[in-house]
Amino acid sequence: MNMIEVTMVRIYLSEKDSHLENLMKRLHDWEKVKGVSVFRGISGYGNDGRMHTASLTDLSLDLPLVVEFFDEPTKVEKILEHLNNIIKPRHMLKWSAWVNEQEAH
Repeated sequence: MNMIEVTMVRIYLSEKDSHLENLMKRLHDWEKVKGVSVFRGISGYGNDGRMHTASLTDLSLDLPLVVEFFDEPTKVEKILEHLNNIIKPRHMLKWSAWVNEQEAH
């Protein structure tokens, strides 16, 4: 199996952040990254320490969102330069990973 190195990025947002739609458009349409997933949390807290939790009585939700994407390391570095001005400090993580690039037979 042929493995290539990629850089994974995880971005923490909340539903009230207006960044998700623009972020997804940028990653999909402009940057054309290899893979993107968005996860909606059921509970979480951030810098302010305020707990965000889902319940049946919630009318307006402000739950945590996690956006993950990966691509070639040099491409990700260029993307992060653009995102650094948009995403709050300490809300973006990156790490090296390896993905299989086995061709279909």
